[in-house]
Amino acid sequence: MEALLSSRDAFVDELWSGVVQRGAVLIAATFPRCYIDPNRAETDIDQDLLAEPWPGELRPEKYSRAGMGLIRRLALPGVPMYQRKLSVAEVQHRIDAYYRPYRAALKAQADAACRRFGAVWHVDCHSMKSRGNEMNTDSGQARPDVVVSDRLGSSADPAFTRWVSEELRRLGLSVQVNHPYQGGDLLNAISAPAQRRHSIQIELNRALYMDERTISRSPGFAALKSKLDAFADGLADYVRGQL
Repeated sequence: MEALLSSRDAFVDELWSGVVQRGAVLIAATFPRCYIDPNRAETDIDQDLLAEPWPGELRPEKYSRAGMGLIRRLALPGVPMYQRKLSVAEVQHRIDAYYRPYRAALKAQADAACRRFGAVWHVDCHSMKSRGNEMNTDSGQARPDVVVSDRLGSSADPAFTRWVSEELRRLGLSVQVNHPYQGGDLLNAISAPAQRRHSIQIELNRALYMDERTISRSPGFAALKSKLDAFADGLADYVRGQL
């Protein structure tokens, strides 16, 4: 159970809840990403997880090779998620009942924003361990407070990515851009910068706001939420200025 909880984005929706009062839409997944990860491509499946051949095309990416694809193979380094292989029917159920409805809800909101305002700014909110492990490219390294990602400049106007990074630094947070994360496939599903559809990913260091061992809020929770509320104020002003 401890290994499963280590992949949980605990309290992230609470930390970002202030955006709703500032006019944004907040969509929170009600299923754990270790069950199925809506941030991955639908074809990012490791065939070795399956008890039978997949009926369609599979395009496993670096995440599947590391054990963290659409369906996780590893909970932690050397700790398998399952003691058996999964049937095609099980995986298809997860896609149909969880992955696609989440993706559809997000797309519907983004499309509605574009119809109303002619633009959309999407923030994909995540959490990260305070230190990388053997499944990550930064294994053993301490991480910054925040990682901002834009698929190496392809999912958002670089000016927006730069503004986000500078605003978070202004609030006293250490920030890295596109390292060790470059942004998941979910950004591709929303973004088209040339059409004013901008999508970035923000990873929050869990050590800022929780005890990583017990998965419980720490005294830093309120302070970080206050900073994110201030960031949301700035983001609302930024969007109004762009519109």
